[in-house]
Amino acid sequence: MMLIKQFPQITPTDTLFVFALEAEAGTVFADVNTVFTGIGKVNAAIALTKAIAQRKPKLIVNLGSAGSQRYGKGEVVCCTRFVQRDMDVTPLGFARYETPLSDIPVLLEHGEEIPGLALGTCGSGDSFEVSHGEAPYDIVDMEAYVLALIARDEGIPFVCLKYISDDAGSDAADDWSVQVHLAAEAFKRVLFS
Repeated sequence: MMLIKQFPQITPTDTLFVFALEAEAGTVFADVNTVFTGIGKVNAAIALTKAIAQRKPKLIVNLGSAGSQRYGKGEVVCCTRFVQRDMDVTPLGFARYETPLSDIPVLLEHGEEIPGLALGTCGSGDSFEVSHGEAPYDIVDMEAYVLALIARDEGIPFVCLKYISDDAGSDAADDWSVQVHLAAEAFKRVLFS
């Protein structure tokens, strides 16, 4: 198992695998410590906070589907940088993506690299994005930012792998509904081979 090689001091039982949906895990992750948060940043924050309090993980691994105009469908990308893509308080003089009156940087860097995987920047937001053009991220999802933020604040190592299910374009919804079911097998090949 790749994670055991990379984190030899952390047992599989001390690892929490976090998914938004059961469809992203399939049956591949039935025998490991999992939590299914539901869709969106609020659901993800609540579920992960409860899971940390109850299970006290030493490693958090977020696995999920995402869209990208840079990476191809079926590719698994390791995200180590995160942007809250729907944070926009520019009318009050703050930079786009900046959380006002906080010490959280626009570009949150908290994530472990997995050797051999492309590195990406994930833009999380509570909308299904179909066009991100010149944004400071190349992958879009709806949960990873808050998961990375909580892991950072709790001092827990964080791995985030995204299975690219669509091109975040006009056909994204149709592509996602087909591709999401292939994510678990792709994660299995990366993590358990």
